Amino acid sequence: MRNSGCVFDLANDEREIDDLERRSAAPGYWDNPDTAQQEMRRLGELKSRLDNWNQLRTSSSDMRDMVEMAAGDDDLLSEIETERDDLEQRVNALELQLAFDGPHDGSNAILIVHSGEGGVDAQDFASMLSRMYLRWSDRHSMKAELLDSTDGDEAGIKNATIEVRGSNAYGLLKGEGGGHRLVRLSPFDSAHRRHTAFALVEVIPEIESDQEVDLRTDDVRVDTYRSSGAGGQHVNKTDSAVRLTHLPSGIVVTCQNERSQTQNREAAYKILRARLLERKLRAEAEERERLKGGHISAGFGNRIRSYVLHPYTQVTDHRTGVNVGDAQGVLDGGLDPLIEGYMQMLIQPAETAPEAATAT
Repeated sequence: MRNSGCVFDLANDEREIDDLERRSAAPGYWDNPDTAQQEMRRLGELKSRLDNWNQLRTSSSDMRDMVEMAAGDDDLLSEIETERDDLEQRVNALELQLAFDGPHDGSNAILIVHSGEGGVDAQDFASMLSRMYLRWSDRHSMKAELLDSTDGDEAGIKNATIEVRGSNAYGLLKGEGGGHRLVRLSPFDSAHRRHTAFALVEVIPEIESDQEVDLRTDDVRVDTYRSSGAGGQHVNKTDSAVRLTHLPSGIVVTCQNERSQTQNREAAYKILRARLLERKLRAEAEERERLKGGHISAGFGNRIRSYVLHPYTQVTDHRTGVNVGDAQGVLDGGLDPLIEGYMQMLIQPAETAPEAATAT
């Protein structure tokens, strides 16, 4: 079936299902439980997608039969119109699943929000973005947890690390990585002038083991210290906060939001694994581009989105051209039009993909 330039490769899905089922039946398959669980999740996703497609095919066939019987029957034609709209929505939802083609798209996600240029407005903006992602997760029945945060000097936060757990969390949120810009009348300016503030969002997949990255405990220095900020007497009076330093790479991870040192250590290792995976994937992408003679812009600082609250209200994604007039609704967690626009861009043929706009 073809829709909006996309092709559902059902034959390839069926071959992959057969291959996974054959491998899962082999002796010793569960000797490597991490790989087995990952492949079983993939098998479940493929079977669900195939079931959805078969249901759509049946509905489409039934609709054709109804059309043949509907000549002159206004009530039946009205019913067919309703069924057609429902079928179109289901097809579009299935089409968007094609964007989840990366090896880690089904994983949980770790978002790291950093305040950028703009002083206290930028720190407040980072807090607004963190709240936006927490609310979006709640709307989609995903479990979001604040793993670590550093308060701003006057308001907001300097940075925050959020874990989002749910089906295709990374696949849905991966497009949020990059530079975000806020334009508004500053509540921190006594003259109430318009200010521009920036924040950086990193999105990395969570992995459950050290097998995908080179992580040895001997390479990690563990420091504990007393937590700062909100957290209650227990958190602030014991050395429950954990700082991990990965000596070969220099990556430093902190976690202090949990009550116990053990919980903070586990959360910090989770973030460190994700950081190392991100580093590995970026190096591989840069090498592929080098061999092709292409160029990848360094870092995650590419401007992807603007949130304008004055003199008008609008959120604009500069990669897809999607505009949402209800800026406050987006900041309250209404990210779906922007996420879906990015996913549509991923699955469009290269020659029809929208040209990315540059923020100014």
